[in-house]
Amino acid sequence: MGGSGRGGDNRGNRRKPSRRRDWENSQAQPRDAQKGGKKPADFQPAGEGKQEKPRGPDRPRWTPPKPPAISIPQTTCPWCEKPIKDITLAICEPDSGMPVHFDCVINRIVEREILESGDTVSYIGGGRFGIIHYNNPPDTRDFRIKKIFEWEKKESRGEWRVTISDHYSVT
Repeated sequence: MGGSGRGGDNRGNRRKPSRRRDWENSQAQPRDAQKGGKKPADFQPAGEGKQEKPRGPDRPRWTPPKPPAISIPQTTCPWCEKPIKDITLAICEPDSGMPVHFDCVINRIVEREILESGDTVSYIGGGRFGIIHYNNPPDTRDFRIKKIFEWEKKESRGEWRVTISDHYSVT
């Protein structure tokens, strides 16, 4: 088994000599014109602006929609009485539907439940939290969900969520 050590079958990576066939004639024209590219009359120096692609006569130009004038509500967490700086990271309180800090929910679950060694509280998606048990805590691939808490109900959305989704999804 021999080879050049460059991999493959050595067909596509052979060096081809670079020669110019008509060196004298190529000096007068830009390089792109030689290869059948832009003609010297169409040649435009860089930096003079980009030409628009031709569009059909019936195709309108896309304009992005304007965001609604409604501002995102600024609220405070009813549990810790601190302002919620990023409302998109808040979650609904099950009783009132008001936004609460994500960390406040995790702290409340930790206070209510008895956690063993290797247990943590995590958000598992869909408005649910769970107590996760890691058999080997440094290896987070091996885990078991011990208990699931349905925190947000899928069928009911808080009014503050509707306002936020209207603000971000304007299309």
